[in-house]
Amino acid sequence: MVRGAYTLARVAVTVRAAASWLWWLGVVAAVPGTAVTFSPMGRRIGVMAGAALFLVAAVAAFAIRGGRYEVRARAASRAAKSVYLQDRRVTVRTWLRRRRWWLALAFVLALASNAGLPCAGGMLLGGIGAGLWARSLRLGGMERAKDALLWVRPDGDPAAYQLTGIAAGDAAPGGGRRRR
Repeated sequence: MVRGAYTLARVAVTVRAAASWLWWLGVVAAVPGTAVTFSPMGRRIGVMAGAALFLVAAVAAFAIRGGRYEVRARAASRAAKSVYLQDRRVTVRTWLRRRRWWLALAFVLALASNAGLPCAGGMLLGGIGAGLWARSLRLGGMERAKDALLWVRPDGDPAAYQLTGIAAGDAAPGGGRRRR
């Protein structure tokens, strides 16, 4: 147990941040592929391959390592009274700062793939985003069932989850904004 005050960030907010950024980068990267009139594979084959990649990526992003949240939630301990709960916007901004170059590289690669297989790279990114979005919804259901929110230390062990009451913080179960 850590003594003193420390910061906690919501698990579902980080998953949802990844989902929204990958989804929108995928959409923006796929749209120019619809305007490509020449490519070795053709636009129709590119869009069909992209649709298949979207489905496979969505299922994989949802299923791969998805059970670890349940295992970590069962092992979670109650958060101390001295913790600071990180704001939703701060969590998203921190997540984005740490991964901005990886996101830029993925976007450029998806955009460049339009030359060979139109729309496929962007639809792959969008599929990963959709799978992570479904994962955040699954986390929200788990938080509602437990009647507790899952938090993690951004600077500590990512496997050590902590619990707070359902009304803590500014994000609803699943990482979305609270409805007033």
